[in-house]
Amino acid sequence: MFGIATLRTFARVASQAQRTWAPSPLAFSPLSTTRMTAFNPVFHRAFHPSLPAAVTLNQATRRKPKKKKSTKSKSPLLEGSTHKKGVVTQIFIAKPKKPNSAKRKVARVRLSTGKVTQAYIPGEGHNLQEHSVVVVRGGRTQDLPGVRYKLVRGKLDFSGVIGRRNGRSRYGVKKPSQ
Repeated sequence: MFGIATLRTFARVASQAQRTWAPSPLAFSPLSTTRMTAFNPVFHRAFHPSLPAAVTLNQATRRKPKKKKSTKSKSPLLEGSTHKKGVVTQIFIAKPKKPNSAKRKVARVRLSTGKVTQAYIPGEGHNLQEHSVVVVRGGRTQDLPGVRYKLVRGKLDFSGVIGRRNGRSRYGVKKPSQ
């Protein structure tokens, strides 16, 4: 059934297994009648003088340091700053992606750096028109593809939401007087 070469391979593997694996101290337990061998599930690995993860000095000096992955900015036109000033060049209505349905207000803004981007107008109603000066911050609108920025309400020419009582800080509304 097996050839001579196959039987020799089996014999070599068996002899290597006996050399690398030592039987446990309980191999000849008075309670057990069977002798525990390398092929028996209960056995322990022979001790080795060095730790398995130890690295030689030569390996450590030749090994290159791991390169850190640089994360790409989600709002590159802000160039590392939190806000940028810009001028509205156009206001238009965009339709959101598939499951949603609405009329989202979006402004095309020319930033102080000279670059042009689309920014979402948050909140209900706005007083923006062409040439309005606004502040742009990062933060994408999930259902509008390509819109990575939002306008800050209550700053410069952009007024806050009228009649807003909850979450006022996001929409530039002062605390109403009682």
